[in-house]
Amino acid sequence: MNSTSNIMPVTRRRFISSSTVATAGALSASRFAFAQGSDTLKIALVGCGGRGSGAAAQALSVPGTKLVAMADAFPDRLEGALNGLKEAKGAQVDVPKERQFVGFQGYKDAISAADVVILATPPGFRPMQFAEAIKQGKHVFAEKPVATDAPGVRQFLAAAEEANRKGLKVGVGLQRHHDPGYVETVKKLQDGAIGDITAQRVYWNDAGVWVNPRKPDQTEMEYQMRNWYYFVWLCGDHIAEQHIHNLDVANWVKNAHPVKARGMGGRQVLTDKRYGQIYDHHMVEFTYPDGSICFSQCRHQPGCWSEVNEHAIGTKGTSAVGSKLVRPTGGQEWRYRGKSVDPYQQEHDDLFEAIRKNTPYNEGFYGAHSTMTSILGRMVTYSGKDITWDEALKSQLSYFPDELSWDAKMKALPDADGNYEIPMPGVAKAW
Repeated sequence: MNSTSNIMPVTRRRFISSSTVATAGALSASRFAFAQGSDTLKIALVGCGGRGSGAAAQALSVPGTKLVAMADAFPDRLEGALNGLKEAKGAQVDVPKERQFVGFQGYKDAISAADVVILATPPGFRPMQFAEAIKQGKHVFAEKPVATDAPGVRQFLAAAEEANRKGLKVGVGLQRHHDPGYVETVKKLQDGAIGDITAQRVYWNDAGVWVNPRKPDQTEMEYQMRNWYYFVWLCGDHIAEQHIHNLDVANWVKNAHPVKARGMGGRQVLTDKRYGQIYDHHMVEFTYPDGSICFSQCRHQPGCWSEVNEHAIGTKGTSAVGSKLVRPTGGQEWRYRGKSVDPYQQEHDDLFEAIRKNTPYNEGFYGAHSTMTSILGRMVTYSGKDITWDEALKSQLSYFPDELSWDAKMKALPDADGNYEIPMPGVAKAW
């Protein structure tokens, strides 16, 4: 499948029944035999855009790995990624024509050729591809967000549970969890460095991203996939695709997900038809189980104040979480000054280490909860309603097309002037 983003975001990342224990044990014994010593782990890349190519290069920076299969909806994306990876990684890239898969179903064949699967397509495809990888018994690195609607989150969560039963390892591209500065800062906050945290402020405010102009010979499906960022079924809106990083930190600090939300948003600056159907700003108040509030902003508006960061306000001080800074009231200010790592690389290092050592490793649950947090935020801005977590997670509303083909009838279609319907608060059905 296609991932055309040229964005690398500023700070880019239980249940075994007695009847399945024997099967899971047998699967684990055979699965991890290859992962010991110097045996090579075979990788498949599903989604060959910029993000997928970057993730594959990072995975191949782990010793004892080889790229053996690739899949994308578009042959040009696959060819470009393959050439770039060959140039960068040489003999570690062994993807002959028979293991290059193009089209909507190619991901299944790519998955079957590998031990570890990188899922980097537009997020709307993530749930079904993750479920297929787990069904086939493969370890997974899944880019964020892991879904674009509640049905997709539920599918992803079910597959994450199945991964646990099978002993499979799952990484999710919420890389702050692999940044030692974030890890130590969040630990200090959870240990009470600024007292009880009563509020948080989180931001992803910037100018926006790329646009690919419509071509005369494109079907509506191809146009939307080439511009996946601007269609809800593919992207989830930028509150899900980018702002998830900040909302993930808020959930991490509280060790919980919100119980309800309210908010507002709209489309004020990026109003041209080329921006599809998404908003250019969202502002949401998320309420957590302890009653604390997270004030959330994300914006795609050029020429405005920009910030990508997270802040915590406690009864005994404050923290600029993203700056790894803790300020106790009347106490000594602390800033992380320890080892610095590339968290994009570290998330792959940690996943492959867990695979080789066969240690428990499943980021699918917090990945799904942070995804659902961002989807809840979109639901309240699109609808203008107060919505609880339980209501949102039970939603049956799906933006996904009924079929995957180049001439499929899309749920979002342009009018005679090429404009798409924009969700109207107070009117739009959003959950």
